Amino acid sequence: MHDVNETMRLPSPAPRPQSIAFDGEKLWMGSIETSRIYAIDPHHWTVSEENKAPGKPWGITVVGDELRVICGEGDDDSRVIRRFVPGHGFKGSDAIGCPDDTGSQLSYDGIRLYVSQWYNKRILGIDERGGVVRTIDVPRGICGQCYSEGVFYTLNTDDEDSDDYYLTRISLNGGAPKYEDLARVPFAARALACDGTRFWTNHREHNQIVAFTV
Repeated sequence: MHDVNETMRLPSPAPRPQSIAFDGEKLWMGSIETSRIYAIDPHHWTVSEENKAPGKPWGITVVGDELRVICGEGDDDSRVIRRFVPGHGFKGSDAIGCPDDTGSQLSYDGIRLYVSQWYNKRILGIDERGGVVRTIDVPRGICGQCYSEGVFYTLNTDDEDSDDYYLTRISLNGGAPKYEDLARVPFAARALACDGTRFWTNHREHNQIVAFTV
């Protein structure tokens, strides 16, 4: 299997970048070191906005003109999905507890949110109250996921301490999931976003953000 083709590897504006999403113009990155999220211009690599999160921002996805962020809150790192409005910040209302109080990455298919559970090896579609309405079992642990053009893409691995990570496409088509490994990712990647041309991820422990194609 071929490795992904890195097109850019740039310094993160904050250490330990964990989550990432693309809103059509900007990248949004969440750092679990600073517990802040950052809006990044991908062309000039400048930060246009940053905000303190209610906890560690493990996962981010775009929902219309807003974001949803999985925050690890309190001493127990309880996982709560928070609503964020760019230019205004996090909202105290509309919080959703993650199923089983666990989850690290988020995606949105235009109808519902999907929470991935790394060690349970599954993606859960949830309703507005956090109830599980769909379960997608996957063969490996998920460290990144996004939804683009009708399919899910995941970053996944059998061994998080290795450099053997994979980009996998998951097609549903109304039936049983179909999995297709597209390429190997030769580093410990965290989170996944797609801008329509490239994928973006974080090399968290190197404090870098990486763009790649397949």
